[in-house]
Amino acid sequence: MVSFPNAKINIGLQITEKRSDGFHNLKSCFYPVGWCDVLEILPAEKLSFKSTGISIPGNPETNLCLKAYHLIKQDFNVPSVMIHLHKVIPIGAGLGGGSADCAFTIKTLNDLFELHLTGEQMENYARKLGSDCAFFTQNRPKYCVGKGDEFSEIGLDLSGKFIVLINPNIHISTAEAYAGVKPMKTEIDLKEILQKPVNQWVNIVTNDFEHHLLPKYPIISTIKEQLYVNGSVYASMTGSGSTVFGIFEEEIDLKEVFAEYSVWQGKM
Repeated sequence: MVSFPNAKINIGLQITEKRSDGFHNLKSCFYPVGWCDVLEILPAEKLSFKSTGISIPGNPETNLCLKAYHLIKQDFNVPSVMIHLHKVIPIGAGLGGGSADCAFTIKTLNDLFELHLTGEQMENYARKLGSDCAFFTQNRPKYCVGKGDEFSEIGLDLSGKFIVLINPNIHISTAEAYAGVKPMKTEIDLKEILQKPVNQWVNIVTNDFEHHLLPKYPIISTIKEQLYVNGSVYASMTGSGSTVFGIFEEEIDLKEVFAEYSVWQGKM
């Protein structure tokens, strides 16, 4: 069975406080986009995992797809499988690609072996594997709080608009991103502001990680500026970086403008 784990963007990201468990509380809108990996899972005599495409750092035996399989295996007598992940979504890019792979493994195992898991059950399994993972079980726009794993409906619909995502091939680890962040509560109601037209988000809907990552990686700031120059109605870094996205009212092709970087563009 083949599925296509997709990326997400953060529209606004407020880091409000550090928690007693070492994590941070945040407020953000997670929005799915069409930049996808390819995940194939088939029954097999022996459990195996392989990846192609972008090289995945670390021990393959600790890949989130395998962790998801073992988590399901604890509660269900599922047979061994062959997992093949073709990695396309940039890593350490603020796009949640690894989290998507994990969640889609759970969903695919559920479909493949007819486990009849509810959406809530799949979300709870995914939540055990990472803060962003649970989002991808429902995979629709959500207002997120807590560690990024508590969701509420937001009613944000950007269909009909277009998006360009630029990754400058810089890997920013979560640890690096959070090391420089200064948690701060704000009076700005992000959820309320996101009900306004997109062109009113500029300079109000912000990503707190930009404050210390843009001076460290000026190319991110340059890309953001170039997106506005080319007609973006709103642009921002997503997640903990380094990918920058621009939202456009009309379809646009910026692959030549950003030829030296990884680019995905399409409908929202």
